[in-house]
Amino acid sequence: MTRLMMTIFSMVATTLMGIGVVIALTTGFDTLQPILIGAAIGFVVAIPVSWAIARQLAG
Repeated sequence: MTRLMMTIFSMVATTLMGIGVVIALTTGFDTLQPILIGAAIGFVVAIPVSWAIARQLAG
């Protein structure tokens, strides 16, 4: 199940990090630090999300 989680993580992390960057840019924070914070939050949130998806798929 760990391999499945890592595969899903690569897709989920990219998506959530992109969402975090878009949120930072649309709210007017266009410097480096808020963009990196948005990407980091997306990366961290992707870990439990991908684990939950893998658990549901492995089932």
